[in-house]
Amino acid sequence: MTQDQPQSLPADKIVPAGPAAVTTDFPDALVVGYQAFLQGRLPAEQERFRTLAEKGQKPKVLLIGCCDSRVSPEVIFDAGPGEIFVVRNVANLVPPYAPNDDYHGTSAALEFAVMGLRVEHIVVMGHGQCGGVKAYAENELDPYQRPLSPGDFIGGWMKLIQPAADSVGPPSEPIGDYVEKLGKASVVQSLMNLRTFPCVKTLEERGRLHLHGAWFAVMDGRLSVYSAATQMFSPVAPDMHAAAFATPRF
Repeated sequence: MTQDQPQSLPADKIVPAGPAAVTTDFPDALVVGYQAFLQGRLPAEQERFRTLAEKGQKPKVLLIGCCDSRVSPEVIFDAGPGEIFVVRNVANLVPPYAPNDDYHGTSAALEFAVMGLRVEHIVVMGHGQCGGVKAYAENELDPYQRPLSPGDFIGGWMKLIQPAADSVGPPSEPIGDYVEKLGKASVVQSLMNLRTFPCVKTLEERGRLHLHGAWFAVMDGRLSVYSAATQMFSPVAPDMHAAAFATPRF
């Protein structure tokens, strides 16, 4: 077996489905959460789940976000099952179109969403305090630091942010401000990379597909969207956001 071939699980290691397959080391938090799902959301949306199982999914939005556990698209947009097709990776990056024999998880999901599900919108959503962007910036700011996983996967993946870094210039202090600036530039770069995919470019030109950039501030929950006309991110529903924070918390 070569290094590039996926390895399969030996037949004698395959565990049958059913109660015997549940192990005691399964995370307690997930078990508790699933029990809450069984008692609350599943009964309330059982018909929706049944329809999705029988007729398949038909989301209109593909959202490409970061795998950061603090940034859940379904929570942020109050989305129900089947409403958003979500792709999450480190630092919400979109690679340029590059068909070859490598593994392309984000590109494959993008292709399926556009050509298979026929989504009408693609949203690339970055966020504040992104660990991937911060690690890249700190590595560039201090050349004496250990390189960002040069021999594994994360370092190669984060190289995708290089064009965005070139556009904003060298790292500066305070590092937090630079990280946000770089993160937003990376969202714009990902939108440019999306347009290198022939299917995306063609459908956008025909008005069948619309691309959007967004930014979510983890600290205060503020959502901003990118305008190509102004080349700026502007807040969504600022009055509602201000009112939400003005409400007393008990």
